Amino acid sequence: MAVQLIPLIKTLAPYLTTIATSAIPAFTAKSEAAKSETVVAQQITELQQAVTRNAEALHTLAEQLQKVLNSAEEASETAKRQIAGYKALVLGSGLISLLSLSIALYSVWL
Repeated sequence: MAVQLIPLIKTLAPYLTTIATSAIPAFTAKSEAAKSETVVAQQITELQQAVTRNAEALHTLAEQLQKVLNSAEEASETAKRQIAGYKALVLGSGLISLLSLSIALYSVWL
């Protein structure tokens, strides 16, 4: 099959360079100056959108973190109240134990 293409390539070879030199500029990218202006503008737009999305995500995250902190503070206050109640119970039970021990010792001595 390659043997059949060789005469075709030899016939078209002088014309291929002309075709290539005229067609390549149509298929290549724009000049660097024109390309860079549009690309930079597009990149700026994309970056602005990304920054906006990040700011919204940070705002949402900050709101959720604030809720968590508020819940933790409420739980801390509840725990403090419970601990104060437990301390009072322990103190009360200790006093009752001392009173009952005193009564028991007094009754044994009598």
